[in-house]
Amino acid sequence: MTTDHPEPSTVYNTTLVPGVRKIAVLRSNGIGDFMFCLPALEALRHAYPEAEIVLLGLDWHSEFMEGRPGPIDRVEVIPPIAGIRNAPDGARDPAEVECFFGRMEAERFDIALQMHGGGRNSNPVVRRLGARITAGARTADAIPLDRWIPYIFYQPEVMRYLEIAALVGARQVSLEPSLVITEKDIEEANHLLPASPKPLVVLHPGAGDPRRRWPVENFAAVGKALARAGAQCTVIGSGPECRLADRLVGMMSGEAENL
Repeated sequence: MTTDHPEPSTVYNTTLVPGVRKIAVLRSNGIGDFMFCLPALEALRHAYPEAEIVLLGLDWHSEFMEGRPGPIDRVEVIPPIAGIRNAPDGARDPAEVECFFGRMEAERFDIALQMHGGGRNSNPVVRRLGARITAGARTADAIPLDRWIPYIFYQPEVMRYLEIAALVGARQVSLEPSLVITEKDIEEANHLLPASPKPLVVLHPGAGDPRRRWPVENFAAVGKALARAGAQCTVIGSGPECRLADRLVGMMSGEAENL
């Protein structure tokens, strides 16, 4: 990834957009990445209380957000697109992609925000949505949006997305990512992990990019220390991370439960 930062053009245009009815936000990652953008979504909700906020995400977003109070009103599942979402078998259906963009253009978004990386692949997607105003981050090799900030690789994720929200006049209202816990969440958690007096520790050794993974040996050392201090340790991960989770549980010698 390039470290050169383009000179921003309309980066300092942070005024509210008038007459906003509908906002699209591109963020199609895992749950950890999703959590980082929640303060920015809260800022958008506060700035545009009457607007519909539509998350362009993955299948799990749709299931996870259904019936959950929060800043997101609706999820639209984005099809496999190069650099945005990979299909399990690597296949992409051009007709499905064109159908998706046709539906999104018909939505007539007022604002479309790119919160999905440096923009090399995601900025063209956001521009194709046909919104009145587009905003997001960009690297030197990415096409610009109407309002943008330079993508700085070594920057706290929460702050990056708050800066993007500020491009359309949405001011910070919180820094701490938070989600509303539903009765369904509690029921599912109790089914997987019966109530225990021990404090619960969740270890997630995976990451979307393997280069960002902390060594599994380090997770094991921390997990063992926590278990010996009286914690109930569990290990989580997505489908492709099963082997990594199994390895961590094995290294902890029975001191963690694999979920």
